[in-house]
Amino acid sequence: MNKEIKYNNQADEDEIDLIALAGTLWDKRGFIIKTVLVFAVIGVIVALLSPKEYTATTKMVPQISGGSSKLGGLSSLASIAGVNLNLNKDITELMPQTYPQVVQSAPFQLQLMNEKFNFPGIGKPVSLYEYYTEHRKPGALAVVRKYTAGLPGIIISGIRGKDDEPEGIPLHDDSEIYLTREQEEVRKIISENLTLQVNDKDGFIQINSRFPDAVIAARVARKAQQLLQEYITAFKIEKATAQLKFVEERFNEKKGEFEKAQVTLASFRDRNKNVTSAMALTEQEQLQNEYRLAFEVYSNLAQQLEQSRIQVKEETPVFAIIQPVVVPHKRTKPNRPMILIVWIFLGGVASIGWVLGMQYLKEARGAWEKMKSEST
Repeated sequence: MNKEIKYNNQADEDEIDLIALAGTLWDKRGFIIKTVLVFAVIGVIVALLSPKEYTATTKMVPQISGGSSKLGGLSSLASIAGVNLNLNKDITELMPQTYPQVVQSAPFQLQLMNEKFNFPGIGKPVSLYEYYTEHRKPGALAVVRKYTAGLPGIIISGIRGKDDEPEGIPLHDDSEIYLTREQEEVRKIISENLTLQVNDKDGFIQINSRFPDAVIAARVARKAQQLLQEYITAFKIEKATAQLKFVEERFNEKKGEFEKAQVTLASFRDRNKNVTSAMALTEQEQLQNEYRLAFEVYSNLAQQLEQSRIQVKEETPVFAIIQPVVVPHKRTKPNRPMILIVWIFLGGVASIGWVLGMQYLKEARGAWEKMKSEST
């Protein structure tokens, strides 16, 4: 019986607390409404001042060579279980799962950074690096963010100075790549605005390019698609290209030897038309043997050269563009209604939290004063 009374008292106290809490919020409704309105105004300002961004998308299907396997259907069954049984396959091409790493790599982004585009308001084609370092004007929100949340970074950068910055190394240099501070900042922008997604289920890759101008977003997406194809093609045909170069060099050498032997034999025959001596016939036979040998080597290398050229063509990957780049007409950012809703929600949470916090401090102060008076 006592337990039931205790439980009922606890329930009554909880109900009283909720009623008191609701009463406190109702008493402070004016403050809450004003705070929400202030946050709503801030949300409207943020939504209006947020820079516009457009996203261009392209989808393509890379043609990956399957490779022969003695395991037949067991290989596909094992792949479902996550086991790779095709161990004897040479790695001569990049798999689609590695494409995002290629797009996010420094050499790829540096090459894209130096590509020139026609930006609106600029009379000549400029690169992405020139645009972000010389021509781009940051918006009001970017300036506020720079001198508020980004102020510690500015102070640290000022303390470090520019003497600590390494000089950029050209892309054709085989040594390490050093980026200046400006290059690293532009590279981060490209890394955030250019993404690649691999759809393993449907077997296609998607490139997304997000920039303040719709036309630039489309052009950057198309250029990134071309550069990616060049990277993948260069990796795929690297071995075949090296073989072709080697055969071409040997072919040119043997071609010169064959032509020299041909000229030597013809010249000897012209000089010895009516000569029937054994010495002359022996020398002629020797020149003919050298000519035949040179011709056979030259002919074989000519066949190998043609085969190498065919091999390069066969190994060149083909990309099926299933969705070409289209200039977007609808912006993807900012989502102004969502920004306004978020700020109104933050205003409600902040105002209610403030009211409850002040009420808690008031009650805690009263309890402290009461405890002090009782102790004295």
